[in-house]
Amino acid sequence: MLEAKTSRLTKLAACFAVLGFIFILQITVIRDATMWKVKLAYMLSISHWEWDLDGSNNGEISCDTSHKEFDICSVDTPALLDPSLLTLSTLGPHTWAQPHIPFKIHPYPLKNDKNAISYVRELTLTSSPPKSSCDITHHTPALIFSAGGYNGNFYHEINENFIPLFITINSLFPDQNVVLVITDGRIWWFQKYAELLSAFSPYHKVINTNNITTTHCFPSATIGLIKHGPIIINPKLLPHPKTLLDFRAFLQNAYTKSSTNTPLNYMLQNNSSRLNTTDQNSDEHPKPRLILLSRSGNASRVILNQDEVIKLAEEVGFNVHVLEPSRKSSMANIYNMIHTSHVLLGVHGAGLTNSLFLRPGSVLVQVVPIGTDWASKTYYEKPTEILGLQYIEYKIEANESSLSLSYGADSLVIKDPATYLKEKGANKRIYLKKQNLEINIFRFRKCLAKAYEKAKIFMSSIN
Repeated sequence: MLEAKTSRLTKLAACFAVLGFIFILQITVIRDATMWKVKLAYMLSISHWEWDLDGSNNGEISCDTSHKEFDICSVDTPALLDPSLLTLSTLGPHTWAQPHIPFKIHPYPLKNDKNAISYVRELTLTSSPPKSSCDITHHTPALIFSAGGYNGNFYHEINENFIPLFITINSLFPDQNVVLVITDGRIWWFQKYAELLSAFSPYHKVINTNNITTTHCFPSATIGLIKHGPIIINPKLLPHPKTLLDFRAFLQNAYTKSSTNTPLNYMLQNNSSRLNTTDQNSDEHPKPRLILLSRSGNASRVILNQDEVIKLAEEVGFNVHVLEPSRKSSMANIYNMIHTSHVLLGVHGAGLTNSLFLRPGSVLVQVVPIGTDWASKTYYEKPTEILGLQYIEYKIEANESSLSLSYGADSLVIKDPATYLKEKGANKRIYLKKQNLEINIFRFRKCLAKAYEKAKIFMSSIN
């Protein structure tokens, strides 16, 4: 009798054990299935990615470190941002039981540039329980990135912040609002790009982690920005194909809409920009407007005979405006000035990034100093093909470069920059930081005459 009772209890215990195992297995499978559905959908939306799902990922934290220029992480669960510690902690309790391996990321798309990254603080992603509770709870995902690095240089601000921001939002949030969370941003930077930041996130305030201590909670978060290359948007890598033309249209919308439509809009009178305007003829044949981007002061690649160049451009038939933007210059004013011009002229440098403001059919004239051929072609010539601009190049000769005085016109520095950089192990900064120009007015006249003819044709097409 006792043996029969014991046998029944043993069988009953075994049944309960089996049922418990099935219950735990079911819960685990359901949880994992749900988690992987999210991850699968995320991966399929950017199917060219290879996700690194190793020990650095905890629960809902996924990080892709396979790209040359950027890392990007996804937190697919509620998370708490502590700006004082620059830590993002997951809030799902199931993740806290797992081994804690925090992941650190520099959310700036130049990860292998040690100089740039030295100005970018690390953000820590962790599945450990946060040390504080939510002060502010958001119901919109966060997109976190850095405004450090080479900011202060217009080319880098566009190339490492705003084009990647456009790509990332159109890759991961094409039909969804996001809250922009920005680290390492300075007040002047937020003021300068207020209209543009507002256009990216029109329904939410931008969070500047530099000046807050309050914690913020989000339903999910993406950390880092996707970059396709220098001044490029590859439509094949987007779920809904877009190009630089779409980015230019986005800029136009941001800088031409009424300032009353956005609480972030910030405009300054362009008092700090030097503007020299020649008189406009009042006859029936208006002159095409040429904007000359000036470089002066401590800058390199300065046109030493700029006054002669201006006089020459006027003789050719242009209405000349000289523009030297600064950090305090209103981007809306600069946009309107360049967008209404017919020709943009400048020496290779960050200022030529303003060519994104030109209308299709207008003319970009790039003066190419010695040793800058690759950068000139990659950063400014190639994009003109997509933007529908007419491109003219003026390449500096040895006697027009100040380097010929320093090194000699027959030196390797002048005659073969590629070999000089390769064989001598020299720094390319010699061509970017130690070179000024004295343009040959006779040679340059032909270049400006060509630009004038193209500008007149463009003027006729839009009238």
